[in-house]
Amino acid sequence: MQKQQGFTLIELVVVIIILGILAVTAAPKFINLQGDARVSALSGMKAAIQGANTLVYSKAALAGEEKTAKNDSTPPSVDLGTGTAAVTQYGYLQGLQAELENALDVTFNVGTSATDSTVATDNGADWTIFVNSGVATIWQVGAPDACKLTYTEASSATVLPTYVAETDPDNC
Repeated sequence: MQKQQGFTLIELVVVIIILGILAVTAAPKFINLQGDARVSALSGMKAAIQGANTLVYSKAALAGEEKTAKNDSTPPSVDLGTGTAAVTQYGYLQGLQAELENALDVTFNVGTSATDSTVATDNGADWTIFVNSGVATIWQVGAPDACKLTYTEASSATVLPTYVAETDPDNC
């Protein structure tokens, strides 16, 4: 009769424990679902601002105000159908909380600084904004400081607004 050979129960348990430890430590590095979701949310906010800017610029161009600065004697504005006219900067949305809220139909919390997403004024919103000199920095509530969207308003009739969103899930 041949002696049957195989793994002992202890060997199998040790292998299962090692595989479990590897799965717990390695899987989160490969499956960063929360970071991916935050990057997608930032992309959605960026697209919403770009879409709103397209509409605002079209309306400003029809009104002949696409080359007018916000600090001119008669500030340029367009009717967005919200009941509050949007004052534009060279035909585009200004980098101001009130203008972005009006155009996007969203509410923002107010952040601490352009590098700190800590909420200074809580409006019960899903997004936090910090505005400084026509540059709006936007975070999703609870996201790390590096996971942000930066919107810079147009600075002249030839310098268009810029949109910079974090795309690396590891930073979100």
